[in-house]
Amino acid sequence: MIVAEGHRQISEVGFARFSAREVAKRIGYSIGTLYNVFGTYDQLVLAINGRTLDLWLDYLESRLHEATGDRLRIAIDAYFEFAVVHRHAWTALYDFRLPDDEPPPEDYQRKVNDITAVVVREIAAAVRPEHAGKAPALARSLLATVHGHCFFTLNGSFRIMGETDPLGAARERVNDALAQYRPSKRA
Repeated sequence: MIVAEGHRQISEVGFARFSAREVAKRIGYSIGTLYNVFGTYDQLVLAINGRTLDLWLDYLESRLHEATGDRLRIAIDAYFEFAVVHRHAWTALYDFRLPDDEPPPEDYQRKVNDITAVVVREIAAAVRPEHAGKAPALARSLLATVHGHCFFTLNGSFRIMGETDPLGAARERVNDALAQYRPSKRA
């Protein structure tokens, strides 16, 4: 109940305006109860962001499950679609940071790794077998590329820069990066 209300609120108002006190008020609990359950504000936000990661993974996998055609294109599209539909919750994943000396909890890290693993899987399937071992490094770089395009879309930077098709540009950058690793097309 706490995570559901926290996720609803962060989705509505964004991380900058998120309030644990407001979450407690809306569910009829005291702020102390939230801290008794989660320990700290950071742990509460991690639980809320963990829910966003779960939703994102489910969305990505469902889009790929229905896929016909270029699965990487579908994964890129799903990245953009999820971010647009869940704008505030998605940006909260990146707006929130633990202190530098505090690693994320194992469960949270697993959720991040699960999303990355889907991308690794899809890249490994799209490249020639001898390059499949490069998929983890490629996935990290290509996720950063797609993320940058998506983030610039949501914050208006691409509009200011004159980019009229950020999704198309993200797809093109991924294709450019993978061209040397994909099977050659035969005439």
